[in-house]
Amino acid sequence: MIDLIVSQGRVADREPRMIEGAARIARALESRYGLTGRFVGEPAPPADDDWTVSLPQAGETLTGLRRAVTDSIANGNRTVMISNTCSASLATLPVVAREHPDAVVLYIDGHGDFNTPETTGTGYLGGMVLAGACGLWDSGHGAGLHPAKAVLVGARDIDEAEGELIAEHGVRVIPPAQTTAETILDAIGDSPVWVHIDWDVLEPGHVPADYTVPDGLLPEQIRAIFDAIPPQQLRGVELAEFNAPLDDELSDQAVETILAMVAPAFENVPA
Repeated sequence: MIDLIVSQGRVADREPRMIEGAARIARALESRYGLTGRFVGEPAPPADDDWTVSLPQAGETLTGLRRAVTDSIANGNRTVMISNTCSASLATLPVVAREHPDAVVLYIDGHGDFNTPETTGTGYLGGMVLAGACGLWDSGHGAGLHPAKAVLVGARDIDEAEGELIAEHGVRVIPPAQTTAETILDAIGDSPVWVHIDWDVLEPGHVPADYTVPDGLLPEQIRAIFDAIPPQQLRGVELAEFNAPLDDELSDQAVETILAMVAPAFENVPA
């Protein structure tokens, strides 16, 4: 069984269409697979603010997401979270680490998200998510993910100080050119798997996202990852950062691209 959880509260959003993007993906998944989403949080306007402001503002939404994911895992279901920003995973990855301590987290993102308050050059909360989950700084929403259990897939825009932390803590990095079914299977072994995707991991032009960078993954590489993961090992999926276009036709096309990439996570669910 699949639990669909949808983040609808502002979690450091800097663009106005991220919350709408999460809702559009969720509605499409509900329609296609007969799911009923658990919507968490109340929308609020975007802002170009520092993490010291956006993190407290997101507190209620993060608490709600943590509870929703905790409930899903406790019920033994496959968890799917659709979020407006990667920052939402500050609440969920610590739950994964606690409930599935052996799980490998495939953090599929164009960036490392491994900055801390001391290394961030932008103050953006989303750039600090994985480091927070790994306990390099205290978000107030838990930690516990061992860095060796985190695998950065498709990352290519990594700050110098951030890269030093990644190397120091033993986070594995699989660059776009090396992202294949074989490298993913090697990374996960026979462990449970949790997949986090920020759509800026893709080559720009496929799915609108915030903070896109060139030389990214192609949709078929994402599909190959899901095809490769044995269904019995996949515990959960997080899909973040779809910046929905104002043009409905373009938005619908992007949603179809997303659903095609992640289809195995919905069609291959152990009884």
